[in-house]
Amino acid sequence: MPGAPNRAIEILAQLVGFDTTSHRSNLEMISFIEEYLARHGVESQRIESDDGTKSNLLATIGPAREGGVVLSGHTDVVPVTGQDWTSDPFELTARIVDGEARQYARGSADMKGFIAAVLDKVPTLAAADLQTPIHIALSYDEEVGCLGVGRMIARLGDAVPMPALTIVGEPTNMQIVTAHKGIRGFETVFTGVAAHSSAPHLGANAIGFAGEFMDFLSTLAAEAEATAMPKSGFTPPWTTFNIGQIEGGEALNIIAERCVVSWEFRPLPEVDADRIEARVRAFLDDELRPRIKAVHPDADVQLSPLAAVPPLRADPGSPAERLVRYLTGANATHTVAFVAEASQFQQHGIPAVICGPGDIAQAHQPDEWIAEEELASCAAFLDRLQDWCVSGDPIP
Repeated sequence: MPGAPNRAIEILAQLVGFDTTSHRSNLEMISFIEEYLARHGVESQRIESDDGTKSNLLATIGPAREGGVVLSGHTDVVPVTGQDWTSDPFELTARIVDGEARQYARGSADMKGFIAAVLDKVPTLAAADLQTPIHIALSYDEEVGCLGVGRMIARLGDAVPMPALTIVGEPTNMQIVTAHKGIRGFETVFTGVAAHSSAPHLGANAIGFAGEFMDFLSTLAAEAEATAMPKSGFTPPWTTFNIGQIEGGEALNIIAERCVVSWEFRPLPEVDADRIEARVRAFLDDELRPRIKAVHPDADVQLSPLAAVPPLRADPGSPAERLVRYLTGANATHTVAFVAEASQFQQHGIPAVICGPGDIAQAHQPDEWIAEEELASCAAFLDRLQDWCVSGDPIP
């Protein structure tokens, strides 16, 4: 396999130089891409967040007709805080490891590598006589619950003619992924009553209440694992739960007045996520809150949603799967436990698969990297997509 195109690496170096950690604005990166597209005669449009600090970007290359292909990627990245990087995470660094050429930076694999590969092809796509349009759809806030892409998806069929399918370029080593788990994330806030630790009868310990709740979540997790679905194709083949963050208390000798538990569950496509959430709410409302109030009338608990992304359901023989099988030559399809924006396209009636360069094992890690060979594979895939779009042939 030849090395990655130099221009793709140059573009990737520019993209990773923008610190688009989800709590920051992505507008500088969006402006850079807008200007790049415009230089090659490609118009684009922003679809912004309510406060205007972030934006999706939607561009079309080819004829304004229905049946196009969406190439979808997210512009945000996860934080580097607390991670032990051996190079600047926002400066692309080349290394050879075990004979493999790699490019290191935050977002190199997840998923600015895919965006760079797509942008690298813009000049040839713009010059080609495409019979089937290609839409470039770049989103914000994917890493914090796929919050931005819905605004852009809602515009498909209006801002641009309705596409036939979507290819989401999350890192899959260019393998075809046709199903992913969903996610529901929550913040549970326990309010207690502060008192001196020598007089616990005068207060209400929020951390103690949180402990009871976490025991309940552990019970749900054990139930889910006990009813695993080995034939689902997922690893692990059950709905998983995770308590990701706990904050509470002021000092060793103070009864904790507040405790916040941030947690999630990731349902299999076959699992009723509404039922799980209803069980949690029933436990809080009908069991735990009465016990909390019995300790002190001013104590309480509140559950607030943070993220909700549905699973991507396998759709054998869909236009997305058929086209990507044709372009890759792959016979097998796969599932992933991570969440992507593919399911939101699917919910909008646009078939979607995930297929992109890089390894998800590198995502969110210190010294995140992508192999240059993966970028080269993606480039070859995009060349075949261009040929198909020029041919005007129906989806195989």
